[in-house]
Parts: sequence; structure tokens; C-alpha cells
Amino acid sequence: MLSNNDILSRVCGTNDSNLKLIEKHLGIPVFTHGNEISIDNEEPSVQQEFKFIIDRIVDEISESGESSEDMIYSILNTGLDGNLSRSDFNAGEFSISIPGGSRKIYPKTKNQSDLVRAFRKSDLVFAVGPAGSGKTFLAIAEALRLVLSKKVNHIILTRPVVEAGENLGFLPGDLEDKINPYLRPLYDSMNACLPREIVHKLTENGIIETAPLAYMRGRTLNNSAIILDEAQNTTVEQMKMFLTRMGENSKVFITGDVTQVDLPKRCPSGLVNALGILKDIPEISIVQLDGSDVVRSSLVQKIVIAYENEQKRN
Repeated sequence: MLSNNDILSRVCGTNDSNLKLIEKHLGIPVFTHGNEISIDNEEPSVQQEFKFIIDRIVDEISESGESSEDMIYSILNTGLDGNLSRSDFNAGEFSISIPGGSRKIYPKTKNQSDLVRAFRKSDLVFAVGPAGSGKTFLAIAEALRLVLSKKVNHIILTRPVVEAGENLGFLPGDLEDKINPYLRPLYDSMNACLPREIVHKLTENGIIETAPLAYMRGRTLNNSAIILDEAQNTTVEQMKMFLTRMGENSKVFITGDVTQVDLPKRCPSGLVNALGILKDIPEISIVQLDGSDVVRSSLVQKIVIAYENEQKRN
């Protein structure tokens, strides 16, 4: 049952165009009666997928006020595919619901959907892709879900500090002041998922911890969601050290873009090295995103795809 006729008309689309797309996707007719949209199929897995699709369309309309065929295609594209049967469909694996958050977070593309499912499946996940492809944002959202639903006790954020070519010791302030500019993108993602005051309280209480990668040595990280961002800028030694910090009941999410390595030319990337060494371990998930997953802006997507095409030509 939808809340009003305006929402119903937006969900249905012009001349029921959206419903026709949903019907084609599910392979069964979709009916409307009053403010209710339904299907004549009692199979639980089909009902679950149908409800997920409608709920997500309503959420997207409530957030953006818009309804388009492109949005419907995007929603349907992040659901079932050739690797997942309808009987295996679990709506909870296609969204991130953060306690205290204002909205569910949905993957926008097929690869992003694979990434969210990988977070649930594996304790160690590599998310590799270009800027704007959603890898870091989704990792942050999943980490917040884990800590606020009491699945883990802490979130630990880290990244190598090499972008500016400066030594931390020459930056002003204490350790937190030195590292925070490098972790600002992670906090921006958290503030997009939760009210700023909640993020601040979690940080003040030590539930969210930030640390330079070098400070991970010697630690065992138990009951934590650990995110290593910009992992392409780790050395091989740093990556091995980081991977061996993982303790009991911990989830590790490693994000990076192998096309933007800032290390000295003769220094191999720890991320690239790890992807080659660990690719055959079944308990580890590696999700590759590309330019088609860029949702930051349509222009950024075109830029990333142009660079990808140029790299293929060379």
C-alpha cells in the first residue's frame, strides 16, 4: 500500500512504463488497485524481490523527487543476475540499513551490488576501482551498520600518508591533527550516512578510531570493522603488515584505485601485489569496479571512462 496517489503515479510511470519494466524483469504481471501495487504470485522469493523493488523505488522518489526509466533500470540492474537464482535472493544483501541513519543506502550499479554482497559474505574484501565508483562510501556505510548494530565494537580508519609528499612530523598539531586531513574523505562519507553529531559522538567515545598505517604495526585488531583506504599507495611490506593485524570477529575492507599510485616509480604497490597473491583464496572477496560504476557525477563518469579507453588503446 503506497501513501498517496502522487507516489503511486510516480512508481507506475507515464502510461505504466515503470510497471512494464518491472513485469519484464519478474516475468509476471503487476497489478494496481487503489493505492496498492501487487503481483499474483505467492512464492516467497518472488514476493520478497517484488517488495524490495517497490520499496526501493519509493525510497529513491522520496529522496530525489524524481522517477525515470533510467532509475528503474538501475534498480533492476542491481538485483538478480546470472550468478544468483531467485530462490537465493535476500533483500538485506542489496541494501545497507544503518541504525540511526535517515535512509537505507542502496548500491547504484551491478558491481556495487556485488560489493555489498561481498561485505556480508567475506571477512576480507578488496574493492578496487576509480574515483567516484562508490567503493569507499559503501565500505564506510557497511562499517557503520556493523558497529551501530553491535556486530563489532570499533571502526578503525587508516590510509597511507603519501599524497602530499610531506612527512607527518612536519605538519602542525598532534597526531590527530596530522592525520585528519588525509582521512577527511572518510568522514565526509560518514556524515553522508549519519547526522554529524552522531559521528562526532562515536569519535569522541573512541568507537571510531583513526590512525596512520604505520601505527598499525604490533596491534591485533579484534571485534572491529577496519577500512584501509587509498591502498594503492601502500608498499608491499605495509600491506602484508596490515593484513596480518586482523583479529577475531573483525571485518577488513580495503579500497583503492590501481591507476592512481603515488609511490616512487620503482616501489611496487602493495595493493597490486596483494591482489595477485591472494586472488585464489576463496574466503577473500575481490570486487572490481570501473567507469560504469561512477555515480559521483555524469561528467566524472565520462572522464573515467575516457581514461580507461585510452589505457586499453595503449
